[in-house]
Amino acid sequence: MATIASSQAEHQSEQTSRRRIGWPTWAASYLQATPLILILGFFFILPIAMIAVVSFWDYDFAGLYPDFLTMNYTDTLGSWVTWKTYLNTLKFTVIVWSLTLFIGFWVAYFLAFHIRRTSTQMILFLVCTVPFMTSNIIRMISWIPVLGRNGLVNSALVQMGIVPQPIEWLLYSDFAVVLAMVHLYTLFMVTPIFNTLMRIDRSLFEAARDAGATGWQILWNVVLPLAKPGIAIGSIFVVTLVMADFSTVQVMSGGQSASVALMMKNQMSLLQYPAAAANAVVLLIVVLMMVAAILRVVDIRKEL
Repeated sequence: MATIASSQAEHQSEQTSRRRIGWPTWAASYLQATPLILILGFFFILPIAMIAVVSFWDYDFAGLYPDFLTMNYTDTLGSWVTWKTYLNTLKFTVIVWSLTLFIGFWVAYFLAFHIRRTSTQMILFLVCTVPFMTSNIIRMISWIPVLGRNGLVNSALVQMGIVPQPIEWLLYSDFAVVLAMVHLYTLFMVTPIFNTLMRIDRSLFEAARDAGATGWQILWNVVLPLAKPGIAIGSIFVVTLVMADFSTVQVMSGGQSASVALMMKNQMSLLQYPAAAANAVVLLIVVLMMVAAILRVVDIRKEL
């Protein structure tokens, strides 16, 4: 009884203090969210707003001039080189997304349904994350002695008599770019799909088998529909990473291929910051449209 009385007294004192301060009851939740709002606003919204503002500025070899001109957007959208670069970037995105989805799904499926022990799953995941302890540049450069003209692959093919001379397109080509991106970003597809597959109730498989379903029918009608949230999250990761990647294209293509991010990097190196900002705004809109299309197909709230 004393505890109940003390709790009631504390509640009445809190209400009295709120009345004295004059704050409504819903103000506490907004006050708690204020630090997060400030952090997101300062580190996320403000930089994007500054990029959008700079994209309308004028510039020359001497500096930047605050103004409101649409010249940067007309030059960007009116150039066939820009359209070709965007199409090339979308080509890389579609190919890398398809390969990472295929590889990532089967790796996640193997880890979720064929590895029973949790410790073994953790060990395999740690093995997969070992390459991520180094930078992307080092991981890309490691492909050069493998795919180069005198690399391991070409040397083995020539010595076995499969090809008369080294294959030139293994390195510094679109093939090398796609291979490096798949190597870099497959884990971003594996992890969300694996988490989704681990949440599937195993009794659904037994019920499907009792109903006479085959293994492929269970995969198509049970596993894939339930794995869609993880596939969507992994797709968002891969699409955004590939669209914003410039170092892989620059290193692995040997300067023979282009991407939107690489074009913006070259513009910034030439001090063409408003043009690069306009390209960044257009790229952001394209990526948001792709993410919106993914979210229209799959409801990822089931995963969150």
